[in-house]
Amino acid sequence: MLSTTEWRARDLVGLADLAASGAVSRREILQTAIREIEALNPVLNAVILTRFEEALDALDDSATERFAGMPYLIKDLHAPVRGMPLSNGSERFKGTVFDFDSTTVARLRAAGFGLLGRTASPEFGLSVATESAAYGITRNPWNPDHGAGGSSGGAGAAVASGMLPAAHATDSAGSIRIPAAFNGLVGLKPTRGLNAFGPHRGDPNNGLSHENAVTRTVRDTAAILDITAGPDAGCPYFTPRPETPFETLIERPPEGLRIGFVTTRFDGGKVHPESRAAVERTARLLADLGHDVQEQRPDFDSEALTEAMIRLLMGSLAGLFAGMPMGSDADLHGFEPMTREAIRFSQRTSLGEHLSRAAEINRHVRQLAGYFERFDILLTPASNGPAPVHGVLRMDHDDLDGFLEKLFEISPFTAAFNASGQPAMVLPVHQTPEGLPIGVQLVGRFAEDALVLRLAAQMERASDWQTLAPLR
Repeated sequence: MLSTTEWRARDLVGLADLAASGAVSRREILQTAIREIEALNPVLNAVILTRFEEALDALDDSATERFAGMPYLIKDLHAPVRGMPLSNGSERFKGTVFDFDSTTVARLRAAGFGLLGRTASPEFGLSVATESAAYGITRNPWNPDHGAGGSSGGAGAAVASGMLPAAHATDSAGSIRIPAAFNGLVGLKPTRGLNAFGPHRGDPNNGLSHENAVTRTVRDTAAILDITAGPDAGCPYFTPRPETPFETLIERPPEGLRIGFVTTRFDGGKVHPESRAAVERTARLLADLGHDVQEQRPDFDSEALTEAMIRLLMGSLAGLFAGMPMGSDADLHGFEPMTREAIRFSQRTSLGEHLSRAAEINRHVRQLAGYFERFDILLTPASNGPAPVHGVLRMDHDDLDGFLEKLFEISPFTAAFNASGQPAMVLPVHQTPEGLPIGVQLVGRFAEDALVLRLAAQMERASDWQTLAPLR
């Protein structure tokens, strides 16, 4: 097996290259990941289900696929894995098993990845804090007193701690990007429809929900996207992938981009000074790289868009429980109080209200799109400050409005781009004096994921990002 130092020195592509060279076997790589998970997870609580023996048994030692035996973890949300329980972070659904793989999982499995288990998520991914009654608190590897973000907090903590170099993640309002920001990682929410949703989902949450990964390097994000991108049979829509692989495209630095940036909230409100500093530092770097960088805020009603988007998202919960009695506390047994209130909200929502929110989102998104007629890229803070301490976003109460207000105080920059479907990528550019990561977000035009990745790779080559928390 690799030593911990050797393990932490390599990203996913680096491990695959090492295996291809014959310097270490693919089985040893998988075994090293298992060792690191077992060593680190008792403190962090990032991994809530393991299938180590199954992954080792499934590995063909003679396999030649590039990523054969490379370790991977699947989030405990919306991603069926054949024979692996999926609870969606809920006590109510613990032990639920599907007899098929989602398209994304099937593509990862076909590429040879060793699926080692599941990472923690808050119940139904409703929070940007990964704290649940079912599995407890997931801790930030940079400071265990702080949260790992959500809803892909388990994935973020696993990767930033060095358990493995990349992990599956999902994003309906920022759930890839917030954990990337709080854990010092790379996190791309792809364009709507670039990655397949099926076969169990067609148009997930009116196109608000996305799947991808959190990684430590841009090339790992590109390599994984090369595996997962593309339509599956029967999908209602899709975004075409480029003919050239993303991993090849990122070797071509972009030139002379028009980049707008914001150092405030979209409504002009102040943000945490470290988040502002991260954007200002990044804007200077981009100018040094030869891009045309201007401070310019998009002209759209961010509060109205976010409100319509989150209410549409919660209203979609009604479809998960159609035909099931959910009116009484007894019917809602096994759900956390906040989830119960969200379900009740979904059931109180009329069809007309639900459809009107979709129409409202369209109006705001069309206005937001005008910004990208003038700029190629929008640069924003990834979050309003570093990861908060545990307990800020508790789900053991039923004040839904108060909960959402706190959530979007922490994360005011991500949800708009779930609504628009545009590619949005968080990068680990900065740290607070206390050593907590601070990220920025790059947003591109619809279907221009390659440009976002190319710019991110250019920035990475010119930077010294810290993507691994110190060993404790």
